[in-house]
Amino acid sequence: MSIHGQPRRLSTASIRKMKGGDPIVCLTSYTTPMTKLVDPHCDLLLVGDSVGMVVYGMENTVGVTVDMMVAHGSAVMRAVQRSCVIVDLPFGSYQGSKEQAFANAARLMKETGCDGVKLEGGEEMAETVSFLARRGIPVFGHVGLMPQLVNVAGGFRSVGHSAEEDKRLRADAAAIADAGAFAIVIEGTVEPLAREITNSLSIPTIGIGASPACDGQILVVDDILGLYGDLSPRFVKRYAELSPLVSEAVGSYAHEVRKGKFPGAEHTFKRRA
Repeated sequence: MSIHGQPRRLSTASIRKMKGGDPIVCLTSYTTPMTKLVDPHCDLLLVGDSVGMVVYGMENTVGVTVDMMVAHGSAVMRAVQRSCVIVDLPFGSYQGSKEQAFANAARLMKETGCDGVKLEGGEEMAETVSFLARRGIPVFGHVGLMPQLVNVAGGFRSVGHSAEEDKRLRADAAAIADAGAFAIVIEGTVEPLAREITNSLSIPTIGIGASPACDGQILVVDDILGLYGDLSPRFVKRYAELSPLVSEAVGSYAHEVRKGKFPGAEHTFKRRA
């Protein structure tokens, strides 16, 4: 149950066993302070390549590097106590070959201490998922809307609006599950199709802009807190609007500095007698 009095964190095996049970609560996290706040409430934390947009101001996730994922994955692992932690393999770090994927996945796990990696793709990535899983790398799949393929798709758009898309997505999800993924994200997918895929798979599905019937849900933490306003996807629900509070606090600080009200005597050091 615990090691040296410390509670044992949820593992990828734990997440897999949650299929069909209580909904799995997932969020992204990229930093140590945020992880301390969200970890007690979550089952799985994803160090997503969305960090490129949310933290670095990139237009999409394509420019994210393995070094960036190592840095943020390490930051999250310094704070986590409960949640299973998965780190995204960024664009270009796994598509070249299954050997390339293993090298980068192994690096992420060794240098961060995370529990597994996530990659995007369907049937075309099944061999890679199998290669990783057989070599001790737990894989979190991702089908449907795939942000790393935004340049091919022509933008961020939902999927499942034609018989052809339905057929392809069903095949993609089944292929990744059969290849050995412990769970799979379904993103930006019409509700009936996401529900059907969830019911057809033996592994948990985690929805983001998909179906409430998915085995769990994930959102970008800065989205739900109202800290990231560059995009406002339909599937995001804001549980707080912190941006105005941050702006107000910084404005008050700036005003006090300019008026000579800060720092006050209580914020300065006195010479010892």
